[in-house]
Amino acid sequence: MKKISYLLIGTNNKGKLKEIQALLPKNIKTYSTSYFNLKSPRENGKTFKENSIIKSKYFSKKTNLPCLADDSGLEIDFLNKSPGIYSARWAGRDLDFNKAIKKVYKELSKKDKDWRSKKIKARFVCALSISFLDRQIACAKGKVDGIISAKPKGKNGFGYDPIFIPLGKKLTFGEISPDKKYKIDHRFNAFKKIKKFL
Repeated sequence: MKKISYLLIGTNNKGKLKEIQALLPKNIKTYSTSYFNLKSPRENGKTFKENSIIKSKYFSKKTNLPCLADDSGLEIDFLNKSPGIYSARWAGRDLDFNKAIKKVYKELSKKDKDWRSKKIKARFVCALSISFLDRQIACAKGKVDGIISAKPKGKNGFGYDPIFIPLGKKLTFGEISPDKKYKIDHRFNAFKKIKKFL
């Protein structure tokens, strides 16, 4: 496989796009799905990996470019690993993550109104895949463990970042500077495994 010089980043989430672009080698020219005005495909996979591959193949076939796609989400053990692959869906059609965060708190309170006094274990999981047309070139999974914060904190990041405190840290992903977050999060851990293909 010759080295990739052009790459489509298969996401319509601006936060993810920025984070993936920050991880990629500078010599790769990247395109976003919005550049081609592409809508996301139906993600009907059962796992992060399946959904990531659905996206990378779909976007690659639409553009004839190799595509790197990400499927990621938050698993909360206390909620049987929800929202999991439905993390974005909890935010509704307009991807309102304040709504999604409220839903997390509501579901936790339903199970135990005293949950804030406990350590609620959670992890961010990310599956990254690279496909070219119908061919999957690579797929890797990364994760970062942590706990759920009793209240949302910080304006950095996106998605569920304001309620996730990575293990060994006192601050949420929403409070950690993006440069620091990129070096410890689930996307970075998946990226380390996949970057030899780039």
